[in-house]
Amino acid sequence: MTYEFTVDGHLDDHWSAWLGDVTLTRLNDGTTTFTMPVVDQAQLYGVLAGLRDMGATLLSVRVVTQVRVTERR
Repeated sequence: MTYEFTVDGHLDDHWSAWLGDVTLTRLNDGTTTFTMPVVDQAQLYGVLAGLRDMGATLLSVRVVTQVRVTERR
């Protein structure tokens, strides 16, 4: 799945590599967003823990694309 994260404040570019080489988009409302593929819950928790460790205030997380699983018989 691909997730979009929004945090309060404008993050510096050096956090991009720390978060996994994501592109940070600083918005006029004083927030920063970035989108990244997340392969499983462990990776998602890792991203959330990383944001916590850097002191970022998480405002939202949303799924922007979801992988469809088809059932095989």
